[in-house]
Amino acid sequence: MTEKQGSISAQLTPLPDRVAVDGLEAKWQKQWETSGIYQFKHNRERSKVYSIDTPPPTVSGHLHVGHVFSYTHTDVIARYKRMQGYDVFYPMGWDDNGLPTERRVQNYYGVRVDTSLPYDPDFKPPFEGTEGKKLEARDQVRVSRQNFIELCEKLTAQDERQFEDLWRSLGLSIDWTQTYHTIGEHPRRVAQKAFLRNLARGEAYQQDAPGLWDVTFQTAVAQAELESREYPGFYHKIAFRFADGTPIYIETTRPELLAACGALIAHPDDDRYKQYFGQKVYSPLFKVPVPILAHPAAEMDKGAGIAMCCTFGDVTDVEWWRDLKLPTRSILQRNGRIVGDTPDWITDSHGREIFAETSGKTVFTARKIIVDELRESGDLEGEPTPTKRMTNFYEKGDKPLEIVTSRQWYLRNGGTDEALNAELINRGKELNFHPDFMRVRYDNWVHGLNGDWLISRQRFFGVPFPLWYPVKADGETDYAHPITPDEAELPIDPTSDVPDGFDASQRNLPGGFIAENDIMDTWATSSLTPQIVTHWAEPGEENEALFKATFPMDLRPQGQDIIRTWLFSSIDRAHLENHCLPWSNATLSGWILDPDHKKMSKSKGNVVVPNEPIKKFGADAVRYWASSARLGLDATYDEGQMKIGRRLAIKLLNATKFALAIGREDEQHHVASAAKVTWNPQDVTETIDRSVLTRLGEVIAAASDSLESYEHSKALETIESFFWDFCDDYIELAKNRAYGTADATGKIPDAAAVQSARTTLGLGLDAFTRLLAPYLPFSTEQVWSWMHDGAGSVHVAQWPKAAVYAEAGDGVNAAVLTWSGNALAELRKIKSEAKVSMRTPITSVTLKLPAEAEDAVRSSLIDIAEAGRVTGEITIEIASTADAGTGASADSDASADSDAQDGDTPSIKVISSTLGEPPAKKPRK
Repeated sequence: MTEKQGSISAQLTPLPDRVAVDGLEAKWQKQWETSGIYQFKHNRERSKVYSIDTPPPTVSGHLHVGHVFSYTHTDVIARYKRMQGYDVFYPMGWDDNGLPTERRVQNYYGVRVDTSLPYDPDFKPPFEGTEGKKLEARDQVRVSRQNFIELCEKLTAQDERQFEDLWRSLGLSIDWTQTYHTIGEHPRRVAQKAFLRNLARGEAYQQDAPGLWDVTFQTAVAQAELESREYPGFYHKIAFRFADGTPIYIETTRPELLAACGALIAHPDDDRYKQYFGQKVYSPLFKVPVPILAHPAAEMDKGAGIAMCCTFGDVTDVEWWRDLKLPTRSILQRNGRIVGDTPDWITDSHGREIFAETSGKTVFTARKIIVDELRESGDLEGEPTPTKRMTNFYEKGDKPLEIVTSRQWYLRNGGTDEALNAELINRGKELNFHPDFMRVRYDNWVHGLNGDWLISRQRFFGVPFPLWYPVKADGETDYAHPITPDEAELPIDPTSDVPDGFDASQRNLPGGFIAENDIMDTWATSSLTPQIVTHWAEPGEENEALFKATFPMDLRPQGQDIIRTWLFSSIDRAHLENHCLPWSNATLSGWILDPDHKKMSKSKGNVVVPNEPIKKFGADAVRYWASSARLGLDATYDEGQMKIGRRLAIKLLNATKFALAIGREDEQHHVASAAKVTWNPQDVTETIDRSVLTRLGEVIAAASDSLESYEHSKALETIESFFWDFCDDYIELAKNRAYGTADATGKIPDAAAVQSARTTLGLGLDAFTRLLAPYLPFSTEQVWSWMHDGAGSVHVAQWPKAAVYAEAGDGVNAAVLTWSGNALAELRKIKSEAKVSMRTPITSVTLKLPAEAEDAVRSSLIDIAEAGRVTGEITIEIASTADAGTGASADSDASADSDAQDGDTPSIKVISSTLGEPPAKKPRK
């Protein structure tokens, strides 16, 4: 090893009287902001850039400790890659469009959109706070769409400041010059441009079709946004009748949809109904003739085995309607109420009267009316029986979804195209999932797709579709020939902008145009975050260079719950547009659980506000807790772990202060003076010191391998374990030698032995500071400033190289430190059991060692004696194979301290010992 390879020059600063972690956040946040150390340097070589597709958190005004969790995992990797010499592209976005924002604005200001109202530039909301949440929808003040959008923008700006303050206090090494909003001008342009290209290639299309609809939020819902929940209901046994009055019974939970029935369906192999296939029966109450048909999706063992197909009661009805080409008899409106006009397929006069009673009613009221009529007519067999069934809900909704027919925009995602489906499955195989067992969730989702991605929403605050439609001379809208803008004109809002060739006076008039009022689903924008942050398809040399240097990106970190939405949709968009994966790695985090192991959620009231633990324990302690959790697994909110993290940070500060003070104490002020030193590995001459460097090389190699595999928690465990051994064993063993003080016999260690200890302490703590920097950014920056004044931040220092320390170890086995540490522990155990001070001398002692421990202990006997305060002779006996205990092999690749963690305690025993007189207690001042 050359001096240049391993030597470290340190500019030591004066040290504080006391160390503390409190206040470090504010101190270093300010310096990091001023220095700009986390800013992307715009390196144009792709091999030297590491780019992260950071999740843009949904800005809904509510923060909980779960936000801290996965973002800390990502920051650990970002800091590690930066120390490896990469130019880290680490942006931050805010997902501020979509339903959560609209819902919060409605409740916060007490307002609701009325698209018929004009814009009021002087509008003032009636509330500003939680009072608006107490209002019923009918009591909320109606505002124009533009007024509502302005309120959304105002509130999200406030919420985003809270999020940014949290991320800064947590020490995320975000490049705050690289931020975006999903409703901002640049993301709107990207989303609209991508959509127009999808449209041109035939990947985006519109269709009048039955789809899932949330009557509360008044919007269509995509397959990826569904939640299946148990919902109570009743089975009603109802008689359909043949022309001669003979009944055939079906069982249904939705009798209010009788008027929408188009057929009765049974399985083709069901012997009970084979004879009736092709015949007609008449619906009860309405007397509408419907056929009895066969379909393999009918369940023979469910209810009566025969079911009515209504248009539409559930997704199975849609399947039957399509396959059997049944008539469309929709009676349910978007608002969840029965249509006002009696359908023309009901010709029976009494049936029309009954339907008129249900007109305009909710499904619940209509159900009661129909059941009462069925009971009176004799077509209800027995009384309804309670049941619970699994029903589709919008993931943010409280009422079961309905199925209504409407014109919507779709994007191809393999749900209706087998070739595309296979391509997207192969994309999943190319992606590195961390942990890998999460891959199956992606595969299952893509295999299970049964329709394309519905991307249009009937909401207000979002990215508009960049489209208009011609209005024919007769006033009909020509949806088949949408008018599109040029890409150079983007972003646009079709409700206020005018297409080329028209003027504003032609809006909504025959011969003119009409705007597309729907907006894109929030995922339709969020799925493009890799393209947004890398400035895909943006003009200009700088944008082109940025895209080439950062795309495809290196990492997508995200929650496991949105694999089917964000991860899959991002892959779909990149596959269609860029013909590649958007990133090479995906890290999936688990949930945060409360102390009772229940998932944290605002609705359960078990959420912890993240500012509280940061204030109580410090950011490094909270990061330690988060970093201790493995990817893909749920973690419990544990303040005990945070206390351990705080203790680790304080130990690093204290250990470093101790080591740096040796040899430069100021007796008058007890403050070490400034000094410049060089820690040269060539000066490490003692066996135990070299053992430490050998082990340090092993730790660096193992931690680096773990971080390369995105196993941040495994790397932390490896680093932390040896750090405590270093502090508890090595520092205790070597500190007297490092001070250069005389031993019990009065012999002063030679200069080379002193220098060896001091160099090992310096090299070790310098390495630990860098190894812990991704996890404890504030405390490591503090100790780095003591060691390397004026040399810049630890967070842009080079990640330690295992080979340098392994070479400095010169082949000395790492187990030397372990055996020596265990020998010291046995000596201290004597005093502990005797309940005397650790300063009490041991006048004689006999140790029995396993044979493999002899060389290690003998090579460190002077340090062991000094640390254990042994003033007399240490006699060593070698244990036979029979009584050696489990032991730890000095020849094994794995060090003994690693074995000890698994319960294999090296067997060093005290055979006999004699204690001297305890030292006199110092009088109190």
